[in-house]
Amino acid sequence: MAFGDFNRISTNVQSLEARFSLDKINKRLGATQLKLSTGLRINKAEDDAAGFSISAKLSSRIAGLEQALSNTGDAKSVLDIAEASFNSILDILTTLKTKATQAANDTYGTDERAFIQSQVDSLLTELDALVAQTVYQGNSLLSGSYNATFQVGERTADTINVAIAVTGTTGYNASGLGVSGISVTSFANAQSALASVDAAINTVASVVNELGIYQTQLSIREEILTQSINSNFSARSRIRDADFAKEQSEGLKLQILQQTAIAALAQANVAPQAVLGFISA
Repeated sequence: MAFGDFNRISTNVQSLEARFSLDKINKRLGATQLKLSTGLRINKAEDDAAGFSISAKLSSRIAGLEQALSNTGDAKSVLDIAEASFNSILDILTTLKTKATQAANDTYGTDERAFIQSQVDSLLTELDALVAQTVYQGNSLLSGSYNATFQVGERTADTINVAIAVTGTTGYNASGLGVSGISVTSFANAQSALASVDAAINTVASVVNELGIYQTQLSIREEILTQSINSNFSARSRIRDADFAKEQSEGLKLQILQQTAIAALAQANVAPQAVLGFISA
């Protein structure tokens, strides 16, 4: 620090030094108050260039992970819709098996089997309507050709492919399951219908099993994404967020230094008045 001579009043070096010190303290105090008001240790690249860059990358990754978690939830919703419809299909097929078993009993005559056939036809119509109505965002889920890729991570390779497909059929309607037009009007027809319904039940049960595997994969991915989001938030917080106890302590220290610097500046400004003693003498 330079030392001036109070005998020279054109340049008050002590005042300049005191003002320079006060400016530095005010700047540091302003930075501390900004950290306390925003809760962030790094508010601009100037505060910590490396930390700013790292926290920006972490923020980008967190945003991607959060969207991936949302995507995973949407994918599970698609599979839940498909599963609910398949469960209803199984209920219909189970009822069809009951009716076919009933009609296969020779205690029933032609009229009674005709009544049962009417119920079977109604169930098959309901089955076709259910398949046609099972859609998500305009895409038919049970048409036999549904194939979708879900982005379940923030990297390009983080995908899961889901296929609800049946090669060479019209899907999971009555025709695709091989139960379209089944007849229970005679013992032989009822026996044949039983075999067809059993095969359809096995097909649907197999698909439901595959859906369960997909759903398990998505649930596991949800857990992984949630843990990754929490870990990245924690890492970013350590780099970017302000330590309030430390900043508050620093702020109190700077306020005291600010007051002493103001007092020193005032004294330095008054000191040159001592030269008046030479003039008055």
